[in-house]
Amino acid sequence: MSNDKTFDFHYAVANTEILIPPTGRLETFGDTILGYVLVSEAQDEIGRCKVRTGRMRMRKPLLVTPEAYAERSLEGFSDEARKYLEWLRDNGQEVHVLRYGYSLSRESFSEQDVSRPIGDVLEDAARDIKARKDPYLALVRGVEDPWDVCLLRLFLDSVSRSARHNIEQLAQRQVAVHHNPGVSPQVRQEIEEAFAAAAKDPSLRNRLGALLQKHSVFSAYEERFFGLFRERE
Repeated sequence: MSNDKTFDFHYAVANTEILIPPTGRLETFGDTILGYVLVSEAQDEIGRCKVRTGRMRMRKPLLVTPEAYAERSLEGFSDEARKYLEWLRDNGQEVHVLRYGYSLSRESFSEQDVSRPIGDVLEDAARDIKARKDPYLALVRGVEDPWDVCLLRLFLDSVSRSARHNIEQLAQRQVAVHHNPGVSPQVRQEIEEAFAAAAKDPSLRNRLGALLQKHSVFSAYEERFFGLFRERE
């Protein structure tokens, strides 16, 4: 493996195959537990592979900005995985993930060395996953090092698959808030003025976010709030 860490995570991403993706959508307003079986072939021995099984928790924090995302979004992942996420942020890729603000923790996993051809191991794993009929269980073929970058690829793919549904739910909640008698016209006017000010002056974004949280309407305005960051990019 190269000493160039940028090469390492690109190598991992390029050699990641999501053979059975999760069919369940990510929760728009709550946590999602995603299980995985990650199979990788040994780099130094033909006919031997490693099987890692575990789960990741995808959390949806109340407020996170793209600038802070890479620093606070991963728990239990390697520095290499963090570098990959930082690279995505700095190169303007996967902006929808940064905008939604999902955070990810690798909660538990186990690993097993298997002396069998990887094709046979993958076939058995696929058969088992299909039999379990778990909509939040995935099968991934990845690399030995850095293997947790393969999990990030699964994470990003899962967010992409759920994006349209999540956006629709966010829009529905925003409509509900605008018709909610508990949100006064004065509060809505205050929020509109804060959005206009934040669009002109990025330093006012945090104040806007605090205002939305104060009135318990952040989730309704979430897509619009993160749109301020996207427009600047």
